[in-house]
Amino acid sequence: MFKSLLLSFFILCHFNLNSQIDTINLVSWNIRDFGKTKNSKELDDIAEILRDADIIAIQEVVTGFGGAQAVAKLADILNRKGNKWDYAVSDPTHSSKYVTERYAFIWKTKHIKIKNRGWLLDELDAEVDREPFLLDFYLNKQKFTVINFHSRPHDKNPESEIDALSSFAVDSLPTPLIIAGDFNVDEKEPVFDLLKSKGYNPTIANQRTTLKKTCKRGKYLNYPIDNIFYSNNIKKIDGGVIDFVRLCDRLEQARNLSDHLPVFLKFYLE
Repeated sequence: MFKSLLLSFFILCHFNLNSQIDTINLVSWNIRDFGKTKNSKELDDIAEILRDADIIAIQEVVTGFGGAQAVAKLADILNRKGNKWDYAVSDPTHSSKYVTERYAFIWKTKHIKIKNRGWLLDELDAEVDREPFLLDFYLNKQKFTVINFHSRPHDKNPESEIDALSSFAVDSLPTPLIIAGDFNVDEKEPVFDLLKSKGYNPTIANQRTTLKKTCKRGKYLNYPIDNIFYSNNIKKIDGGVIDFVRLCDRLEQARNLSDHLPVFLKFYLE
């Protein structure tokens, strides 16, 4: 009996260990004006929020030197919290002066590998204000792709950009594929029907992800516009928003970090 229990214990431990290695926690976050505006304390606060992720996709990195520098500083702070991280920052998007930005990925290097530093999807240059940033990752030599995307504002027809990206993704990109970012559109809208018809699923539904400027009666969340879509050969374990606000009196401090909440997807590859 004891031997049987001991064997079961080792099998369970082995299964849990493998699950931890093969499970990936991806976090997508529009960190408003991510650059020199973030001081050391705020970067440390951001790192505390993100330290349990395996891959971080950041939107709204400023295009000046301060943007790439802030990503490097964040990666360095994460390195000092117990894991080794690497990062990649995109070129500036081919956009007009006031909307151009960079994207960034930061990831733990123990099990996740890359073979290139990613690229902007120039194929969509004429159809979007900010071309998405694509990076291929490898877990146990199995490849999966993440697209980092920030659409134009809700009143400037982000639907046309989402439609163009969706068509390109389903026609031209192999899976497993994840599309993460700030879409400025609720996932329930018809513009996402193409992705859904091809087996893509949103990580969250009916969850607001942006922060109001003021908090009344405990309500500080605004629009449900950030999300992570994943192809059907990616298996979701968990997903949601990381609410680092929770109380009205913390809203102002939270908005110093960003006016968006991070979205996370915990998954494994089929």
